[in-house]
Amino acid sequence: MEDEKPSGVRLGKLSHVGVVVRDMDEATEYYSTVFGLGPFTTEVYDLKSFNYRGKMASARVKAAIAYSGPVFIELVQVLEGETVHTEFLRERGEGLQHVAFLVRNLDEKLKELAKSGIEPAMSLRIPIDAPAGQAGTGKKTRLELTEVYLDSGRIGGTMIQLMEFREVPLGTVQ
Repeated sequence: MEDEKPSGVRLGKLSHVGVVVRDMDEATEYYSTVFGLGPFTTEVYDLKSFNYRGKMASARVKAAIAYSGPVFIELVQVLEGETVHTEFLRERGEGLQHVAFLVRNLDEKLKELAKSGIEPAMSLRIPIDAPAGQAGTGKKTRLELTEVYLDSGRIGGTMIQLMEFREVPLGTVQ
């Protein structure tokens, strides 16, 4: 009987695929007219302080998303700063840069991956305002999205992005 190999880190559901582009307007037009994707929702994010290759960095990024069933495609254009996306664009040109999965217990997943020599290339936290809690509780919450990009260049050359949403209580709303 063959030795069974460990199954590795178990990821959650596929969230999206990320495509790095040079020109967001051109890219959304292309994916809309040629492939019928859309409508796209576009946002600009000022990433004030995140870890990039072991150093603190900042960047301004434009992202456009369009759903295809429960999964979405994310188009990413870096407007300012250095990120894993600008690395990809410089080294490979436009294209599929990451595949993203939702996870629980992100810190535990990262510890498991470190055992295989896989370390974050970029990590950031983004606060997201959420509506007040369940009716009648009077508690307002904030969601925090933690994103971690992992080099998986050994096979495939596409980064893996892990995403975890956590609820952060803000206290009682008067």
